[in-house]
Amino acid sequence: MRLIIVSLVFVALPVFGASPPVVSTKPLSSIAIYPERSAQAQVLSRNDSKLSAEVAAKILSIPVQVGQRVQRGAVVVELDCGDFKIAAQRATAQLASASARAQLSEMQVKRARELSQSGFISKDALDARATELKVAQADRDLAAAQNAAAQREMSKCTIRAPFDAVVQDRLGKVGELAAPGTPLIALVDMSQLEVSAELQQKDAASLQQADTLVFESQGRRYALKLLRVSPVVHLQSRNQEARLAFLKQPAAPGLSGRVLWRDTQPYLPAQYIVSRNGQFGLFVLKNNQARFVPLAGVQEGRPAAAPFAPDTIVITTGHLELQEGQTVSVAQ
Repeated sequence: MRLIIVSLVFVALPVFGASPPVVSTKPLSSIAIYPERSAQAQVLSRNDSKLSAEVAAKILSIPVQVGQRVQRGAVVVELDCGDFKIAAQRATAQLASASARAQLSEMQVKRARELSQSGFISKDALDARATELKVAQADRDLAAAQNAAAQREMSKCTIRAPFDAVVQDRLGKVGELAAPGTPLIALVDMSQLEVSAELQQKDAASLQQADTLVFESQGRRYALKLLRVSPVVHLQSRNQEARLAFLKQPAAPGLSGRVLWRDTQPYLPAQYIVSRNGQFGLFVLKNNQARFVPLAGVQEGRPAAAPFAPDTIVITTGHLELQEGQTVSVAQ
């Protein structure tokens, strides 16, 4: 029995006298990575407009060509305005006639008031003259409104570019009869371009916090700034739309590509992540002890978000065999 006890003591001594495991450490700031995020995107114009006829008239000319740049106010379609010019001339003549009658009526009322003060005409006759004046003035106002309407109809025969644009398509043909609402020409506003990006819901906050945003397409990169992220989630794709503006030279409208940015949340590389008791996490150094800190949303073999202070001391070697609370020795 004595020999057995001595043997047991001899075997146990090295266990209780074992040195703490040697580990290496680094601050989180020196090992953290910031993954690049991306979202499918397309360059759009705020104004991608199809200009239509507002009156029924024959198309006389379309003096612009596809791909041509036009200035705001430039004529892009001319319609036959003969009938509208005649109507406008008639309305102008009617306005002149009504104005003359109203002017004559004003003179008659003025004269009637003078005669009434002298007792040459009765009060009833004066009231009749005043009523005639109101009718004449109303006729003049009606003629003015009709003339304005006729002039406006005539102006619709000339269709002008509402903004600086590029002609995308000629939809009407010279000689055709254009009915109201018939699209005649398509224009794209080149001065107000935006990038529309389709974001996964989990990336929306990351995009809003990003310092640098770029649009990448066909090997070129364009600097962006975030305008807004829609709070609406698309029913089918379950994505949210972000709108971004170009900081400098814009890409061509219609161009597809990707919006790229770096996550501002630090991520821990996969080689520092271990599993303990069914949970993924990392070991940090506190008071010469290895403390296991669980991480949420970890996918095995992939970096994980590490929402810790940059000066958190992470155990980077020797961590695979550590246990919670184990005393360690830091390699010099």
